[in-house]
Amino acid sequence: MITNFDEKGKIFTPVVSKKPVQVIIQTTLSRIEGKIFVRPDERIKDEMDRPETFLAVTEVQIFSLEGQLIANAPFIALNRNQIVWVLPVDGLAE
Repeated sequence: MITNFDEKGKIFTPVVSKKPVQVIIQTTLSRIEGKIFVRPDERIKDEMDRPETFLAVTEVQIFSLEGQLIANAPFIALNRNQIVWVLPVDGLAE
């Protein structure tokens, strides 16, 4: 990671641009609807293949496997090992 300092010692780091993608995520215990953030020149799969343990998901709704709403949250950090599949909402047929 590149780090720059100004004359007063303030730290500047590069900003990584990402676009929000509305998704449905199936985990081993629940279904999650929310937004993940993907770099503009990459695919959802590229984001899923990153080595970080957790995936940031925002504007979250968590449902039981039976479809009952369990919780709403502005953010969760989801363990990637618990993800079964990810579906972009814009890929759904009407």
